[in-house]
Amino acid sequence: MKRSRLRSEASFRTYVQANPMSYYPGRVREYFLHPCNVGEVAEAAAVGDTGSLRCGAALRLSLQIDACSREISDAKFKAAGCGYLIAAASILTDAIKGMSLSEASALIENSDLEDTIDECLADIPTERAHCLALCTEALTAALDNYHRTAREEWTGEEALICTCFGVSEKSIERAIRTRSLRTIKEVTRACNAGGGCHSCHPLIEDILEDYWRTEGAGD
Repeated sequence: MKRSRLRSEASFRTYVQANPMSYYPGRVREYFLHPCNVGEVAEAAAVGDTGSLRCGAALRLSLQIDACSREISDAKFKAAGCGYLIAAASILTDAIKGMSLSEASALIENSDLEDTIDECLADIPTERAHCLALCTEALTAALDNYHRTAREEWTGEEALICTCFGVSEKSIERAIRTRSLRTIKEVTRACNAGGGCHSCHPLIEDILEDYWRTEGAGD
């Protein structure tokens, strides 16, 4: 029985090696043979790199972002991995084109991205779920890269906090002081800061805490 099972496993490996496309289901095979958005965008505004220790796969996502609308005008990827990763990255780059930064961030926060890819590929096997996770990680890294670069390149005299709406630290402090704001939602309603991708929420929270700690000490 053991010899028979080993013979069957060896036959299966030989078949897969001879017919590699037969290993993938229809939609995955189609994307693997005809991937979308492969390469790197010219003059990328953001780049996100990630990889998997589990299978050795690597994924790079590059984004072109409109400076005025803060929308993703183009997205491309480079991948070293299996057909599932290539298919997932193809769907990712198609899905985020035309999205605002806040919409792309919402995909991550609400776990909608992986669900969208899974539905498009008609249920990815559990053992390939990490391919979807790599797409989420690459998009997260790219958005983080964009916001970090925007703050570093900011030429204004005041520190830039919200890169989506161009709101400085002093503007936020002024709104907190004049309107006695206590929460991030109140700050957003007052000056738009934090209303986009939400990556600046921790910074706004720090400003709120520092202001009220100082204000409390002065009372």
